[in-house]
Amino acid sequence: MKMFRVVVNGSEYKVGIEELMEGTSPQPAPIKATAPAAPKPQPAQPTQSRPKQPAQNLDETGGTVAAPMPGTIIKVAVGAGDAVTKGQTILVLEAMKMENEIMAPKDGTIEEVKVSEGMSVNAGDILIVLAS
Repeated sequence: MKMFRVVVNGSEYKVGIEELMEGTSPQPAPIKATAPAAPKPQPAQPTQSRPKQPAQNLDETGGTVAAPMPGTIIKVAVGAGDAVTKGQTILVLEAMKMENEIMAPKDGTIEEVKVSEGMSVNAGDILIVLAS
């Protein structure tokens, strides 16, 4: 058996390698248990899938559009008084280096824009107030 020194990410390891000749079967090396065996996983219970709830909190008279995740506002596409249609992009939120378009949940008029470009937001923060 040949011994080698291997360095991985600054950590040094000593590795033994055995060369096998053709026609010979390897002799398994004894294995030392260093940690207790993990418990066997239980079979997954079937769950009913629910439709995802929108990130917006809306009522009959209007509502608010809340941030679905923490991030930075990189574009505000609407202003107070603008009419929007359901599915129209109202702002762009960058989270984990991805641009996420936040869309109008319903037709209405922008009552108030509570964020500006470059602003950091947390999940659940109110971004837009929407009037019917």
